[in-house]
Amino acid sequence: MAKLAPIILFTYRRAAHTKRCIESLKQSPLAYESELYIFSDASKGGSDYADVMAVRSYIKTITGFKRIVIEEAEQNRGLATNVIYGVGKVLNEHGRAIVLEDDLIVSPFFLPYMNEALEMYKDVEEVININSHVLSSPMKFSDNFLISFANSWGWATWKRGWEYFEPDAEKLLAKIKEEGREREFDLGYHFTRMLQEQCEGKINSWAVRWNASLFVNRKLSLNAGRPLVINGGFGEGATHCNTPDLFSVKLTREELHPSLITPLKEDQTMRNKLRKTYMVRTSYTNKLRMAILTKLKQFF
Repeated sequence: MAKLAPIILFTYRRAAHTKRCIESLKQSPLAYESELYIFSDASKGGSDYADVMAVRSYIKTITGFKRIVIEEAEQNRGLATNVIYGVGKVLNEHGRAIVLEDDLIVSPFFLPYMNEALEMYKDVEEVININSHVLSSPMKFSDNFLISFANSWGWATWKRGWEYFEPDAEKLLAKIKEEGREREFDLGYHFTRMLQEQCEGKINSWAVRWNASLFVNRKLSLNAGRPLVINGGFGEGATHCNTPDLFSVKLTREELHPSLITPLKEDQTMRNKLRKTYMVRTSYTNKLRMAILTKLKQFF
C-alpha cells in the first residue's frame, strides 16, 4: 500500500464521543502507521467551556498513531469553518486525507478501505470523493458503486477534489435551479431546502455545500455499499443531531475492499435505491415510530 493518508478529526465539546471515535480507529493496525490531525474548536464563552477543556485534556493523552498534530482554535469557529479550514490545510500539505468528526464510530475495515480507495482512484478525475457511510435498506446495495453525492459521515478526498469546493451557496443553488435539477439533488431528502437555508443564513453547513459542489460539477463519489462508519452523536448534547435517530445502521462485520469501476458514470440503480431509502427513513411514519421508540426506551 502507498503512504497512508492522514486522518483529520474535528472535535468540540464531547470528550466521551471523541474517546469512542479514537478507540474505534485504533481497532485497525493502520492507525499506528497513520498521522492524526486534530482540530479542536474553542468555547463559545459560556457553559460549554468546561466541556471543551475536557476534550482538550483528553486529546493530549492520545497515543497509538504514527504522529499526532493538535491545533486548538483560540476562538470558536463553528463546525463549518473549522472543517473548511482544517481540510484545506491538511490537503495542501499531504494531497489526500480521511475526514472524521468526533461523534463517528468506524469499523476496523474503515482505514484499509479508505486508503485503498484513495490510492486506486488517485488519478481518476471523475471521482473526487470517497463515502464510507450508507443507510441500511432492505434493498441490497452493490459493495462499491459510483454516485454523484457526498456523505459527510466518514469521507475522504484529494487536493484535486477539494479544489471543486464552492463556499458560495447562492452560486450552487442558482446552478441547480437553472438546470432544473432540484428533485435530483434532493435524493429523497431535503438538500435543496438546506442549501436555500444556507443562503438565508439559517444554517451554516459545509456538508451541503460540498455535496452541491460535487453535484453541479457532475463529479462522482465512490461509495461503500456496506456501512464502515456510524454516527453515534444523535441525542442529548448534540449540536446538530439532536432529533431521534432516523439514520441508525450497523457496522459491517465483513471485510470490504474498493474496486475500480468502469464505465465511470453514476449508477442510476444505486441512486434510486438510496433515494427510496432516504424517503422511507425520513417519512412521517418512520419519524413517529422513532419518537415512540425513544419515549419507550426512556420510560423503561
